[in-house]
Amino acid sequence: MYERVQTMECFKDKVAIVTGGASGIGRAVCQGLARHGASTIVADIDFEGAQEVARAISQNGGRARAARLDVRKEEEIQKLIAQTVEAYGRLDYMFNNAGINIAGEARDLLPEHWSRLLDINLMGVLYGTRAAYDVMIRQGFGHIVNTASLCGIMPIPLEVPYATAKHAVVGLSTSLRTEAAGLGVKVTVFCPGLVRTPLLEKSVAVKSTMREILSISPMKSMDVNDAVRALLRGVARNQAIIVCPLDARLSWWLYRIAPALLDRLLDKSVRQFRQKHRTAE
Repeated sequence: MYERVQTMECFKDKVAIVTGGASGIGRAVCQGLARHGASTIVADIDFEGAQEVARAISQNGGRARAARLDVRKEEEIQKLIAQTVEAYGRLDYMFNNAGINIAGEARDLLPEHWSRLLDINLMGVLYGTRAAYDVMIRQGFGHIVNTASLCGIMPIPLEVPYATAKHAVVGLSTSLRTEAAGLGVKVTVFCPGLVRTPLLEKSVAVKSTMREILSISPMKSMDVNDAVRALLRGVARNQAIIVCPLDARLSWWLYRIAPALLDRLLDKSVRQFRQKHRTAE
């Protein structure tokens, strides 16, 4: 216990921006950072939700403020980071967490489905990473934390656009990490399995429902607070890739040592899904 408390001391009196901070993983990250003494900017396109999170943190003795942010607009991210540095003198952590989900068979998805998801889940992360990286290089320190998914390190059928974006986020993060290390900047990517958040409820499922799509997954969903505890521990230890919970790590391990076996299991799941939920054409 003593070691864990000492490790989490790295967040005390630090300055962090969390995108997608109004709900789900982002909200839990803001709350976790505040508990460990950080000053947190709760950034979200849902400004009222961000205000509620910041207000609750402040009422509990933490330090937080809300900011309206559309991660699809690079200039808004640059402006928020510049304002943060002006107000606090630095930026210690940038959590690029905002995201959406659009699921269903790839053959049913329209170009606008792809564009909307990639604009938020990939370009929003890229814009946040670029803007924070520029500031952190000048400072000579800082830590960029990008939220990806288990979908970013192994194949997940019926989630092709989401997996595409998350694979790109993993590639961005792990590749930049090597370049950034010599400049004093750390980069981490978070790849959780299924986490119980409002994202599941808000997901768009084309020609299906999220309940039907999730029914093919053998993994159990994880409590969001447990996921964020694993995330913050990993960030404190400067892990390159954080994967949780255990069944997600086991699935990743299986994919790396026996990809053909996993392919067969996934193929079986897709065939079962079609038999149950897809009407004959």
